[in-house]
Amino acid sequence: MSARSDLVPLQPGDRAPNVVLDAITQEGKIALDDFRGQKPVLVGLFRGLHCAFCRRHIAAQARLDPELREKGVESLTVVNTPIERARLYFRYHPMPNLLAASDPERASHRAFGLPNLEFTENETNWPYKVSMAAVKDMRVDIPSELPGPMDPIAAGEILDKRDHYELTEADEQMMATGHGQLVGQFLLDRQGIVRWSFTEVPEGGRYMFGAPNPQELMSAVSQVAQ
Repeated sequence: MSARSDLVPLQPGDRAPNVVLDAITQEGKIALDDFRGQKPVLVGLFRGLHCAFCRRHIAAQARLDPELREKGVESLTVVNTPIERARLYFRYHPMPNLLAASDPERASHRAFGLPNLEFTENETNWPYKVSMAAVKDMRVDIPSELPGPMDPIAAGEILDKRDHYELTEADEQMMATGHGQLVGQFLLDRQGIVRWSFTEVPEGGRYMFGAPNPQELMSAVSQVAQ
């Protein structure tokens, strides 16, 4: 599938679209319009659970949930993983009060303007195409879990082994079409307007596999919660 070259992430001041997804940690559907007019919501749009980095970002967002709730802000995690696979994962890796939804088609990511990177042999047109050489030139550093900065492919393999994560057929299907899906987090106010965001898109991949500064995020939350 060719990468769309017209996707641009939503920015502060933009109105978020409504997206309706299958709920993972409860029955039924979850819609962004459920929050509109009710409470602010932090929406985390991640790759599938096959992504070792995203598993860590999901856990990090979940750890902030008590602070978010204290300020009246909901937290929604969206993963590019089929619902049964996702439910199985969270059954064995429970996260208290986690509100999560399944989006194997990545409709929410497109709606929020997050491109799906196409991996090429030697062409880079960030954030729509990236060469494998450019990927291997990237460096990921998680001091508590990696021996040092390394390329994301090698880092992912080490983290998968640490997690004892074994790919399933469902994971492989997601990777076949969405392995390059860029991700991000968007803080929406009560009216569904983006007030803060962090994505992998800016600056030619500088923020790939990274996470937002928690203090910066909570500062934005405090402003939205007023």
